[in-house]
Amino acid sequence: MSYWHIDETHDPACTSWVASAQDHGDFPIQNLPYGLFSSAGASPRAGAAIGDAILDLAACVGAGLIDCAPLLEGQLNGLMALPVAERIALRRRISALLSDPAHRPAVEPLLHRAADCTLHLPARIGDYSDFYVGIHHANNIGRQFRPDNPLLPNYKYVPIGYHGRASSIRPSGDPLVRPRGQRKPPEAEVPVVGPTARLDYELELGVWIGAGNDLGSPIPISEAADHVAGFCLLNDWSARDFQAWEYQPLGPFLAKNFHSTISPWVVTPEALAPFRIAQPPRPEGDPAPLPYLSDADDQAHGALALTLEVYLSTQAMRDAGQPPMRLSQGPASNMYWTVSQIVTHHASNGCNLMPGDLLGSGTISAPTRDGYGSLMEISSGGREPIELPSGETRCFLEDGDEVTLRATASAPGHVSIGFGECRAMVVPAR
Repeated sequence: MSYWHIDETHDPACTSWVASAQDHGDFPIQNLPYGLFSSAGASPRAGAAIGDAILDLAACVGAGLIDCAPLLEGQLNGLMALPVAERIALRRRISALLSDPAHRPAVEPLLHRAADCTLHLPARIGDYSDFYVGIHHANNIGRQFRPDNPLLPNYKYVPIGYHGRASSIRPSGDPLVRPRGQRKPPEAEVPVVGPTARLDYELELGVWIGAGNDLGSPIPISEAADHVAGFCLLNDWSARDFQAWEYQPLGPFLAKNFHSTISPWVVTPEALAPFRIAQPPRPEGDPAPLPYLSDADDQAHGALALTLEVYLSTQAMRDAGQPPMRLSQGPASNMYWTVSQIVTHHASNGCNLMPGDLLGSGTISAPTRDGYGSLMEISSGGREPIELPSGETRCFLEDGDEVTLRATASAPGHVSIGFGECRAMVVPAR
């Protein structure tokens, strides 16, 4: 495995001649995430975030500053498919271009103010699968329906997942139209059709697949990390009332496929190398992972030192000039299975993953209410409304509400990096 390779690009003493990169909360030079952006009148093209600017990577290739043909493709699938060694070499070259003042005359004209650009989905998403690896979330939700047995018997043996809908994934900033669907209120004799009354967010980590595998050829756990091209934030919105009515026997359908929001920057495994930590040990008495999911290196380095946060802003709060309210904060290490384990399990039956496929972790919650990753948990299924600074209360999301997810990677002796915003506002049903 090479996903904890640390080199000069991670040096905390490394600085950029791009002034806004210094002490930038998300995009210092130690990060350099990839994305797809467009400026006025131009087509989407590959870029790298640096401070409050975006470096036009396609233009760098055209100027002979970078040798990487996939950066000219208009989406990042080809870049994601590169071998790890080539990804590392590209990262080192971009870091050199942005840190060595000798390159400034050639590179500075290729920078764009991020505020003047539009960010797009970074890749053509062929398939999207969502997992359920946040054990505290699984316990909290399960306890609302099965107080004595919140976790089903398979949970600690198999990374639970389902196939979602790729066509409705949108980048941060795109509004969320409240979905319509079928639900059966407790007092109703028959189901009704209309806008969801229990709209919820879900705090998740998104995993971008890089190099794929051939159909029929599983991915060994010892090689799984090299098939991951990057990470993002994922808000897998849920209509809880639709879900309660439709999920048996086949699981989520219209409750989940109407919209998912991702942060548009691909934070690479290389950038996250300093923030690798050990997977938390399983509670005493829990079964060990089956052999195909067991790897000592993965257990020693397979988790990430990420702090995840959720913020809510209502129309009344914005009208009053009040800042968004933080609803929760907690570590991403509250995952029962590692990223490598979910990749390996996904391909264990011979399923072929492809560059640009997206996997969701499932909702990540902390053990306590201040770290819950959904309103379904925070409000105890709608029984305990939360109070907002505006005097409003919420059990579930209302029109005009805006939810923002954030993530920060931190480790002693290293510069912290972030993922950028994963944000969307709820607008009325059509």
